[in-house]
Amino acid sequence: MPTVTILSDTHVPSRARDLPEWVVARVESADHVVHAGDFDAPRTYERLRDLAPTLTAVRGNTDPGHELDLPTVATTTVGGVEFVVTHGHGRGGYDRTLVEAVAAHGGPDAVGVAGHTHRPRDETVEGVRLLNPGSATGANPGDVPTTIEATARDGDLEVVFHRG
Repeated sequence: MPTVTILSDTHVPSRARDLPEWVVARVESADHVVHAGDFDAPRTYERLRDLAPTLTAVRGNTDPGHELDLPTVATTTVGGVEFVVTHGHGRGGYDRTLVEAVAAHGGPDAVGVAGHTHRPRDETVEGVRLLNPGSATGANPGDVPTTIEATARDGDLEVVFHRG
């Protein structure tokens, strides 16, 4: 069963010095890694890209677009589960933005992944499963570093939150 480490809002170096070692270990042991934006710097993205076996990543609202050329929405399919990844900021409300991104970019059973709020979440909104891993470094307004380990098989998805 393929595992997907999902993280977001690392904010290195503005709010954290580096990725925590437990996050590095999760990234290295995953089959695929998803980052929902707010790396903060190209070097943070490059480090994660080098650590991950494969990486799907999007640009967040604090990522320098002129230095970090990432899309605002990306899709990937692992173990029969389609993930639509975006950072989650935008006009029209957080949930509405995510549901619309999934509808525009994914199939009927796609799972939405976003960050931005720094609060872990696994909820279904308007029939769409939405995941937020929180902040991998516990960056403010978060208070505890968190990630998601998702196990995908034949279109089924199990999610476990990990805290640093």
